[in-house]
Amino acid sequence: MIPKKIMLAGNFGVGKTSLFNRFIHNTFDEAYFTTIGVKVDSKVVETSKGSLKIMLWDIAGEVTQDKVPRTYWLGSKAVVYVFDLTRPITWDNIESDLNFIREVLPKAVVKLVANKKDLVKQERILDAEEQFEVDIVTSAKTKENVEELFNGLAEEVYSI
Repeated sequence: MIPKKIMLAGNFGVGKTSLFNRFIHNTFDEAYFTTIGVKVDSKVVETSKGSLKIMLWDIAGEVTQDKVPRTYWLGSKAVVYVFDLTRPITWDNIESDLNFIREVLPKAVVKLVANKKDLVKQERILDAEEQFEVDIVTSAKTKENVEELFNGLAEEVYSI
C-alpha cells in the first residue's frame, strides 16, 4: 500500500479539524477546539489504481514559515487550503498563503476549499468563486463534498 502525505492548511477556525475528523473518523463536533502544533492520522482510500494510505496532517492555524516549521511541509504530495465562507476575513491571506505553499512545495497538488457551505447562502459561495479559483465547496457538518475532496486527491496523488 502506498502512503501519501496530505496537509490541511488555512487560518484558525476555518474547519480544518472538522474536515479532518469528518474524513478520518466520520464525526463532527460543534465545539471549537484549537489545534496545537499538528495532528496526524491516516485512512486507506481505494483509487482506480489501487489502495492508497492518506497520511493527513492537520496543522495549527497560520501557514507562514514563522508559525509552521518548514519541516512540517516536507514530503507533502498535496495541500488542502481551507477558508471559511462565513468569515471573509479568512479570505485575506489566500493569495499570499497559496504562493508560499507553491514555493515550498512546487510539485504538490494544491486544492482551495471553501468550507461551511451549510451556513451561507448561495450568493456568498458565488462571491468566493468569483474572487478565487475554488476547487470545491464543502461542509464538514453535513459531509457534503468531503469524501469527494479526499477521494479525488487520492486519485491525483497516487502516481506522484
